[in-house]
Amino acid sequence: MTFEELNLNKPLLNALSDLGLTTPTTIQQKVFSVVMSGQDVYGIAQTGTGKTFAYLLPCLRQYQFSKEKNPRYIILVPTRELVTQVVESVKKLSTYLNLRVVGVYGGVNLKPQALEVSNGVDVLVATPGRLVDLLSSGVIKPNTVKKLIIDEADEMLNLGFRAQLKLILDALPEKRQNLLFSATITEEVEQLMTQYFNNPTKVEAAPTGTPLDNIYQMAYEVPNFYTKVNLLELLLEHDPEMHKVLVFVATKQLADQLYEQVEKDLGEKIGVIHSNKAQTQRFEAVNRFQSGDCRVLIATDVIARGLDVSEVSHVINFDLPELPETYIHRIGRTGRADKKGIAISFVTEKEKEQQEAIESLMKLPIPVRPLPKLLEISEELTDDEKPKGFMKTIEVKIVKSDTFGGAFHEKSEKNQKVNVRRNHAKEMMKKYGKPIKKTRKS
Repeated sequence: MTFEELNLNKPLLNALSDLGLTTPTTIQQKVFSVVMSGQDVYGIAQTGTGKTFAYLLPCLRQYQFSKEKNPRYIILVPTRELVTQVVESVKKLSTYLNLRVVGVYGGVNLKPQALEVSNGVDVLVATPGRLVDLLSSGVIKPNTVKKLIIDEADEMLNLGFRAQLKLILDALPEKRQNLLFSATITEEVEQLMTQYFNNPTKVEAAPTGTPLDNIYQMAYEVPNFYTKVNLLELLLEHDPEMHKVLVFVATKQLADQLYEQVEKDLGEKIGVIHSNKAQTQRFEAVNRFQSGDCRVLIATDVIARGLDVSEVSHVINFDLPELPETYIHRIGRTGRADKKGIAISFVTEKEKEQQEAIESLMKLPIPVRPLPKLLEISEELTDDEKPKGFMKTIEVKIVKSDTFGGAFHEKSEKNQKVNVRRNHAKEMMKKYGKPIKKTRKS
């Protein structure tokens, strides 16, 4: 099937032709007619399958020019990077349409974004928190919204946007079309759809956990962090095919730690992005990686969810993810547009359980390759890898004594105080054997 057979109009076909695209992907074919029918949709598609164009094409096909200043289409995404990339995709497809698209996200001054939105917008791409800001401040009147698209829904809920999503869904008019796209449909995503969607139609491009056929996977078993660093440097040094390498790490701290180790050899050819980096630094790192000026980009999963970088030659799992589905998202960054890709995982003994979970999900083993002979095995351990020393707790047994009653015991007879009325005469008689009379001194 070609795009011309999808009942697209001339402006969209011309834009696709300018981009050199003639054939829709599986998810684009399956979703188009369902969205055009006006039904609510939830689409399941892996990263790199053309998901963004899958919802943009039918929405833009139904778009009609209006003088209305408030948005009619709202697209929600989890990260700032994804906002930027979806805005770019809308612009590419609307080259021959009279359409205004604006992207908004947190972490920057609200006023310039609010001013741009108030000047008029047809398609608004936003992160949930910033959209709540615009709604609560009255910059956006939600009654004009005809379509709501929630992209990367599972990641949005993982990042803790549940409260913001509910505020947004409650604020929008009931009569609207809802489109939700996700790589996995979790229990939380299902609950959201049950509450706010109207009998959504499921469209699935590939079952969750299906590895992409054009990605070759392999693994190396390594003992620790510094051996992983040595292996990464060795592979980069001896494999010229590794020209655009995306390296995934578990945490922001590990991302910085790895960058410090490798930066002295690679210099400007390596970049790092995570949520603690300033927005300008993150955009610059991604742009340099996209252009090829940067050979290696170290990233955490949260940030990488918003990346749409073409021609990634290798994905390296420096650390295996906690969730096996995340592995599928990661490796889907390579092998795009029918090109071959390679995914390499560094696996320690502690990560074997995660490897087994990934293989179980894919129903496919990850081939383990022998370590290169030139690899230096490090015996140095990070603080997290060092065995934790525990002091043995000695239990002290308290032996009860017959003569010691603890803090609360009976006082001796002489120390017991009793409030009685004293008889002075009797006391004197007892002491001196005769009554002692007081005499007045003259």
